[in-house]
Amino acid sequence: MRRAEKVDANNAEIVKALRAAGCGVIDMSPMGKGVPDLLVHAPTFPACRMPVFLEVKDGKKPPSARKLTPDQERFHREWKGCVFVVTSADEALAAVLKAA
Repeated sequence: MRRAEKVDANNAEIVKALRAAGCGVIDMSPMGKGVPDLLVHAPTFPACRMPVFLEVKDGKKPPSARKLTPDQERFHREWKGCVFVVTSADEALAAVLKAA
């Protein structure tokens, strides 16, 4: 049996800010196994552009508690598209705009 994945405290705040900016957001955090927490499609992307993965880390925790797990490191290494680690709504929006 799989254990429930932990969701960072700022996940909901980041999802809310991204949606308020017009982004499409799918919360992937229940998947675990290294898959980033959020799949985001910016409103400025053409329909055929690849969405952005965001790994949410709680910026209030010490850096040692924000490290990527081995599964997350593998995903980041193997994924050919855009994947960013973010700790706030501002960082999330900046990452999505950077990828656009």
